[in-house]
Amino acid sequence: MPGSFRSLREPVFRQWFLSQLLSASGGVTQGVALSWLVLQLTGSGLDLGLMSTCTFLPLFLVGPYAGALVDRIGPRRVLIVTQSLMASISTLTAVLAATGVVQIWMLFAIAAATGIVSTHDATARQVYVFDLVGADGVSNAVALNEVVVNGARILGPSIGGALLGFWGPAACCVFNALTFVPPLIVVLRHRVRETAHPPRPQRIGGLRYAWRNPVIRACLLLAAASGMLFSLNVPVPLLATGVFHLDGTAFGLMMATFGVGSLPGVLLAASGPSRPSGRRVVILAGGTGLSILATAYAPTVPLVFAAMAVTGCVSIWFISLANTVVQLESDPGMRGRVNAAWSMALPGCTLVTGPFMGWVAGVAGPRLGFGVAGLAMLLAAAAGWRALTRVRLTVGQ
Repeated sequence: MPGSFRSLREPVFRQWFLSQLLSASGGVTQGVALSWLVLQLTGSGLDLGLMSTCTFLPLFLVGPYAGALVDRIGPRRVLIVTQSLMASISTLTAVLAATGVVQIWMLFAIAAATGIVSTHDATARQVYVFDLVGADGVSNAVALNEVVVNGARILGPSIGGALLGFWGPAACCVFNALTFVPPLIVVLRHRVRETAHPPRPQRIGGLRYAWRNPVIRACLLLAAASGMLFSLNVPVPLLATGVFHLDGTAFGLMMATFGVGSLPGVLLAASGPSRPSGRRVVILAGGTGLSILATAYAPTVPLVFAAMAVTGCVSIWFISLANTVVQLESDPGMRGRVNAAWSMALPGCTLVTGPFMGWVAGVAGPRLGFGVAGLAMLLAAAAGWRALTRVRLTVGQ
């Protein structure tokens, strides 16, 4: 589609994009290694869940402070520190794994430390990208970030599996540590014009600021509801085995259809206008809810595969546009804190939505366990309809 990759014409953003694709793949690669180490040490599914909790809980605990820090000192300085720290944490993990002294409590501590640092890093990255491409390029840049995420989901497990098979988990961690070098080089080499920060008396909490703005509040509500969709690892296995009685290969293909469907969604978001309308966001959110319900109650395997692909397309399209609206609607001096609030809503809410969907599936069956995500999206879209259909985006430059 024409214009889908227009932000890549900017040399610095192009370097940043490629370095992020490599770094995100490294993160997924290390995730494979850590899961393997947990299973080797304890064989406990509960411990795997606790690893996830240790990683994502910091989003809620330090997210608001991370946003305030980015707004105060700028994203570039934060990124220099966070990228260096995450490389150091990965190196330490590699040493522990290679020497054979690693214990489960160490992995929990590593996951928590990674979560704290990555919370600051994710907030800084979003503001840094805005500073790189400006208001007119942020819609395309946000969509291209989904290319990074989905590319990492493909490359990371492949690289992780190969390194794990040949050299063990330590090699995965070494690879991840090395992938932080390219983004760090980009940040050190290129200074960008950062948005001006407001005087200290104007600084209020990101959550309070977001709540006072009806457009941002509506988008954050939609993001929180979509956290159910991104807890796919809970309801989809139950749907595949409990309803359709699929084997492992077919289940893998079912999960893959979501990723395949997300590609056209990314392209549609990337090729759209630089300032997307709130009406389009809320319509796509409603479409996401309907496609989830279609997946949950599809009567045959071909139809559930098709519905999963449609869900992947519409949901990624919606999330890219909603994120863009949030960034454009935010005052420059509040952008870090608002981005932190976005991260708390998505993926932070998956900490709650995953167990909730699993509980519903256990009580009422796999179809309703997945369908409740569709109902949540429809309710959130209805709640945000008025604010988003009346919005006219203006950007504080």
